[in-house]
Amino acid sequence: MPASLKTIFVIIPCFNEASVIKDTVSGVLEKGYSVVVVDDASSDDTKQRLQGLPVHYLRHRINLGQGAALQTGMDFALKKGAEFLITFDADGQHLPGDIEGMVETMEAKRVDIVFGSRFLKGSGSTVPQGRKWLLKIARYVNYFFSGILLSDAHNGFRCLSRKAAEQIRLRENRMAHASEILIQVARLKLTYAEYPVKIHYTTYSIAKGQG
Repeated sequence: MPASLKTIFVIIPCFNEASVIKDTVSGVLEKGYSVVVVDDASSDDTKQRLQGLPVHYLRHRINLGQGAALQTGMDFALKKGAEFLITFDADGQHLPGDIEGMVETMEAKRVDIVFGSRFLKGSGSTVPQGRKWLLKIARYVNYFFSGILLSDAHNGFRCLSRKAAEQIRLRENRMAHASEILIQVARLKLTYAEYPVKIHYTTYSIAKGQG
């Protein structure tokens, strides 16, 4: 990979993910990336599970939602010199092995942001049928508001360039941030591409209604 591993920061927002957070973070660390965990005021022992791991750990005093946690993580990563900022779910659904391809796609296509997609050829994702229909509806709702038609508008796996991260400001603290990002990409005239990523659905993630 042409990009230096030291310039790739993986931002992992989490809220009460103690049972899976260590495995998720460890998988990313094995690839050599810098990891920023933003604990959104978890009431479990998330912090203790991360002890001894070489991560940047940030914590909100009160629960502000995933959008706010991502913004906190991006601001921190930018201050640390990040050139590529990866948004990555804490529940184990995203695979660290896909990060390299996203960064390479950004460099090859010279775009500002790469959106992960579980619906592109090569993804290998098996999406639960009910979830698939909801995501298809969301795709067109987002297109209506942003003018951007992605194959997978609500995938939390993304790669942002430094340029994109410096311009995008998330004000929707809760889950509406996915739509907000698309609206800002359109308004700011940022360039983008999609990349096939595999979503690893687990009993745990499905039970939490994630993905």
